[in-house]
Amino acid sequence: MIPEDLEAKIVQAKSQDAVPFFVNATAGTTVQGAFDPLKRIADICERNGMWMHVDAAWGGSVLFSKKHRHLVAGIERANSVTWNPHKMLLTGLQCSVILFRDTTNLLMHCHSAKATYLFQQDKFYDTSLDTGDKSIQCGRKVDCLKLWLMWKAIGASGLSQRVDKAFALTRYLVEEMEKRENFQLVCKGPFVNVCFWFIPPSLKGKENSPDYQERLSKVAPVIKERMMKRGTMMVGYQPMDEHVNFFRMVVVSPQLTTKDMDFFLDEMEKLGKDL
Repeated sequence: MIPEDLEAKIVQAKSQDAVPFFVNATAGTTVQGAFDPLKRIADICERNGMWMHVDAAWGGSVLFSKKHRHLVAGIERANSVTWNPHKMLLTGLQCSVILFRDTTNLLMHCHSAKATYLFQQDKFYDTSLDTGDKSIQCGRKVDCLKLWLMWKAIGASGLSQRVDKAFALTRYLVEEMEKRENFQLVCKGPFVNVCFWFIPPSLKGKENSPDYQERLSKVAPVIKERMMKRGTMMVGYQPMDEHVNFFRMVVVSPQLTTKDMDFFLDEMEKLGKDL
């Protein structure tokens, strides 16, 4: 998100008698792993009296790392945050969290139907303990128990190590990828998403050919098919904006090692060298 553009859109909306009230920032986009500048967005939201929400489903786990938490600097100023520990921290699926800075029991005010056939108000205990009346979905599993158990088992230091290792392996993968002529990075992102094209030998040096982009777009689907049929890997690909199909390698598992990164690069070369 470009803060200057955000501010301009707010001014434009107000000039049309609209009432802008909500800004959705992102901490860790799905494809490139990008982080919005949360401090500057928070400044704009506070100046305009707007609710600031941060979708940190993918990137929120960097808070556990002293090395990398700067990526979400300003998140503490958000009015609400979503976070999925089942992503980067690998809590068992599913484990989704929404946090509010509000302390007025906002979800209860918004969602409670006070259905007496489910949540009687004249029970002998504190009825605020009936959290089902405020959740968006009434019947659900106790997601937080998975997070609590994992946190108790390996501690905050263990979660920090998990995040730091993912970043370290990502750096290693990018460095090794840059040493090989058949890999081209789409961008160098700040997170653990590695976006790249595999350039087969048949396409080397033909970047200026009129059909280059069309031919390059067909590489990823074929390699994906081959890796799945061989049963060696599952790595996703996608086009984005003006970019044709490129691979997105996401490094998160604490069981991965540099040997796995080397295997990944070698296997990509084996799968695509004859295209």
